[in-house]
Parts: sequence; C-alpha cells; structure tokens
Amino acid sequence: MSESPLARRDLDGIRVLTVSRPDKLNALDSATLDALHAAFDQAAEDASVRVVVLTGAGPKAFVAGADIAEMADLRPTEGRDFSLRGQRLMRRIETLPKPVIGMLNGFALGGGLELAMACHLRIAADTARLGQPEISLGLIPGFGGTQRLPRLAGRAATLELCLLGAPISAERALQLGIVNRVVAADELEAETMKVAAQLAQAAPLALRGALDAVNVGGECGIEEGLQYESAQFGLMFSTDDMREGTRAFLERRKPVFSGR
Repeated sequence: MSESPLARRDLDGIRVLTVSRPDKLNALDSATLDALHAAFDQAAEDASVRVVVLTGAGPKAFVAGADIAEMADLRPTEGRDFSLRGQRLMRRIETLPKPVIGMLNGFALGGGLELAMACHLRIAADTARLGQPEISLGLIPGFGGTQRLPRLAGRAATLELCLLGAPISAERALQLGIVNRVVAADELEAETMKVAAQLAQAAPLALRGALDAVNVGGECGIEEGLQYESAQFGLMFSTDDMREGTRAFLERRKPVFSGR
C-alpha cells in the first residue's frame, strides 16, 4: 500500500494540509490532485474546521509544479483532461466557504504557483521562489495560471512570468501582489499559524460572506457585485454572531463567535 501524498493535522479549529512528496519536490500528480480535492471537501463539511493552512513537506518546496513524468506522454485529450482535473481542484479551494492560507515554504512553480493563487491568503518565506516556467517545457499554465495571475499581478507581470518563464523572488511577488506577506524562513510557520488563529476566532458566517462577496465581485460587473454585497451584509443581521459581535463591542469585551 503506497503512502498518502497528503498529511493532515488539526489544532484549535485550524486544519493543516501538507503535500507530502518531498522526493518529488511535492509535484502534483493525479493521485495528489485527487487527495487534495477530497481533503478540501472534508474540510468544508467539518464544522470543527474554521481555517485551512496548505503547505508542502520538506525545506525546499511548497509545490514545485505538476508531475512532469506523468505528463510527458499524454495525448492532447489527456492533457486537456489533466488540466481540467487541476482546475477543478483550484476552483474547489477558491470557493471554499472557509479561509485557506497558502504557507509557501519554498518553490511554488507552475502548478504550485497555481495552487498557491487559489488560496485566499499567501504567506511566503523569504527564500521562496515563484514562477510559471511551463514555457521551458513547450507548455502553458494549465491549472488556471493565465486567469488568476493577471487578476493578482496585472497583465504585464503575467506575460513576463508566462512568456519568459523565469522565477521571481518572494519579495518581488509581494511587490506584484501575488503574496500577502514575506517573512524569514524560520518564522514562516509561526507567522502563518498566528494569522490562522486570528481567522479561527473570527465569525465564521461573516468570513464566508466576505469570501463569497469577493469571489462574486471578481467575476461580475460592479453593480451586480454591489447588490450581492448588500444581500450578504443584510443576511449577517440574522446571525447570533452579529449580535454577539456588536454586544461585545459595546460592552468592551472580546467576542466569542459560535458560527450561528
């Protein structure tokens, strides 16, 4: 029986998922894509999970890309299906009703950068390197890179990364808006878990509403997005958490949210 390509641990409402193929720099093969999809489905349904942290095993890589050995002999229709398989995973992460933090501990290249971009927040070690090097293989990004990268970094930076294929530093990625924070490698886990703990204590329904509103707004016109925001804002007034949050503010105490 082969080892699972994914490790999981839980701590105080935080689920940490670790892609665990360090000998392959955590490359995404079909089995790993499927394991990740199942893990995010489980996280969505598990009421004890309030935030997910996604990272890679070992000191070198978050995820160094899709598994080239698996892709090398694919025919065109098989290549398309592999792309769609990866895109379904990325969309599952992006639409998860709970915050997902990508903890980028090393190389985030190709499918690895696409995986990171599907997360809601990204915190990178200062030693991380990010890029879309598919051009060097005679390929283009296939897991959503051509669509999410311009939404984060703009058209010019996207074309530079995709056409030249050279990786960039974590600091450059921060400047471009691809990652949210860059910290020293030895502080990465502590900083990420600090942010995760803050999210785990926040109002779950409000987190979900904000995630939904941002996702919808990114895919529609401003008027439709504003209407959706107003609808989500109004729904919050039906929740116990809103009552608790406002009471706690007026009473000058820390709120305790129940997710109801």
